[in-house]
Amino acid sequence: MKKILGMLVIAMALSGASFVSAQTTDGTATTPAATTAATRAAARAAVVAANAAKVAAAITCVSGAVSTRETAIDAAVATHAQAVQSAYTTRATELSGAYSNTTAKTVQAGVKVAWADFTKSVKSATAAWKTAKTGAWTAFRTATLACKAPAGVSDSANSSSEVVGQ
Repeated sequence: MKKILGMLVIAMALSGASFVSAQTTDGTATTPAATTAATRAAARAAVVAANAAKVAAAITCVSGAVSTRETAIDAAVATHAQAVQSAYTTRATELSGAYSNTTAKTVQAGVKVAWADFTKSVKSATAAWKTAKTGAWTAFRTATLACKAPAGVSDSANSSSEVVGQ
């Protein structure tokens, strides 16, 4: 009888059958295959949760970079607008002074200076705007690279819609 039971155990082991079963917390028996499938499902769920957490962190990182960029651009636009307004005010004052002269030659010289100063001021304001805008976008792109965000999270593709200046 012992030989028959021994041979039966060996035959079942070779065929892949198993006598081992596990019990769940509610007392029901589970097979190793069910336990393995549950373990794999739990591992997959953990990976999905980890990936979701990484994406959420990347989105938060990109959001901070966007906020920093927009604050810098807002300040640059305000500075540009103020500089252009100042150029117009200065031009108006200089033109008023030019037209207070009594000869055509002095009026013409004053007008020439007023418009040259205005052009120079507006070009300077525009150059400062472009430098600030480029700096803000460059800093943003550098920051978003560090975020390692998935494709489609950043709004970099819209940078061409940015105001160019005067």
